[in-house]
Amino acid sequence: MRIFNTLTRSKEELKTIEPGVLKVYACGPTVYNFIHIGNARPLCVFDVLRRYMEYRGYDVKFVQNFTDIDDKIIRRANEEGLTYKEVSEKYIEEFWKDAKGMNVREATVHPKATENIDEIISIISTLIEKGYAYAVDGDVYFSPKKFDEYGKLSHQPLEDLEAGARINVEEIKREPMDFALWKGAKPGEPYWESPWGHGRPGWHIECSAMVRRYLGTTIDIHCGGQDLIFPHHENEIAQSECCNGASFANYWMHNGYINVDNVKMSKSLGNFFTVRDVADKYGYEPVRYFLISSHYRSPINYNTEIIEQCKASLERLYNCRENLDFALGNAAGGELDNEFNDKVHGRIQQFITAMDDDLNTADAIAAVFELVRDINTVIATGANKATLELAAKAFDELTDVLGLVYNRSKASLDDEVEELIAQRAQARKDKNWALADEIRDKIKAMGIVLEDTPQGVKWHKA
Repeated sequence: MRIFNTLTRSKEELKTIEPGVLKVYACGPTVYNFIHIGNARPLCVFDVLRRYMEYRGYDVKFVQNFTDIDDKIIRRANEEGLTYKEVSEKYIEEFWKDAKGMNVREATVHPKATENIDEIISIISTLIEKGYAYAVDGDVYFSPKKFDEYGKLSHQPLEDLEAGARINVEEIKREPMDFALWKGAKPGEPYWESPWGHGRPGWHIECSAMVRRYLGTTIDIHCGGQDLIFPHHENEIAQSECCNGASFANYWMHNGYINVDNVKMSKSLGNFFTVRDVADKYGYEPVRYFLISSHYRSPINYNTEIIEQCKASLERLYNCRENLDFALGNAAGGELDNEFNDKVHGRIQQFITAMDDDLNTADAIAAVFELVRDINTVIATGANKATLELAAKAFDELTDVLGLVYNRSKASLDDEVEELIAQRAQARKDKNWALADEIRDKIKAMGIVLEDTPQGVKWHKA
């Protein structure tokens, strides 16, 4: 597999540190509100990365954090008259409703910043000892000027980055680019004991601590949204590599932005949608489909027309799978169709080729729809059970890698409708077409539509 590495700005063959094992860290949400569709893109994209690598046989150790202490959380707690913990737990619960709605699997570990204070303090202490950080009046700051490679991820020299930096009135750091590792507590704020007094961790340090604790000093892939490249990921590299004396992450993957009606999504512009907003109207699966339907590095555009197209595409997938179920239920025995077998394995290889090319989900989805066309054709020919079972296995494998078609349900008919369908079948057998039509209309009035096919009678709810 080749992935585009933000660090080198080139596609590189993925070589894991440990054969057969993939260590991935993905930045998770700051839990002070519902997640928006911008937050959801990395959730779904890197869920697909994890699923695909497992499909290819890797043991994936996937860590995604919750930032559960932060200025925004404290502000929300004060607004709602709650503790920071009550706010964070509330929105972690809401996060899981949305994540599970989009069929995002739980990570191997979901650590919280507040569960890793000891590790955070250990790293900060080492950085101070090594001369990369300094304490002043209860705060601790990191000095990017001490790290010669600062800017290597964002590909900007320190002088350019420094030109856009500023010192806030309440800060007492030495240089504009210095960033907080530890913040001294203000009156009324939650705090933890530390060698520098009561305080709490800065944003960037928590990820360095959780990577080291749960995955080790060097990991295979660090991923997140494009907006995190600078300063968050740049700062993670600096503090981790200075502390540990080792490379932090070998590959960096970043997904592109989401636009709304061709304008970048922004709270200030009012074109801001939470996942819950969209799911309440269209369902969660169309959201997932939308977020993975384009290449992850490309910007994507959200509007109602596009989400409706996603719903229609999903309907094609569901129809194919339902037709397969029906055909399997009525199929006769026989040997596997070798020509179809070759077609299916060709589609699987087409899918793998797309995914191996920097997780190209757009082309992978195209391969799935070509498989759907092949399956629909073979169903129409009255294929035998072995052939249809191969089709179902391939369809389920590929859609599972993408995390799609996960709302299949076995609908059932009540006894009265089952009896009416049997009576209609007998009427047709007796060539009593008038009675058959009468029963059909009666069943339709009960909300069930019948469809006569060469394989038998299909039904669906009106």
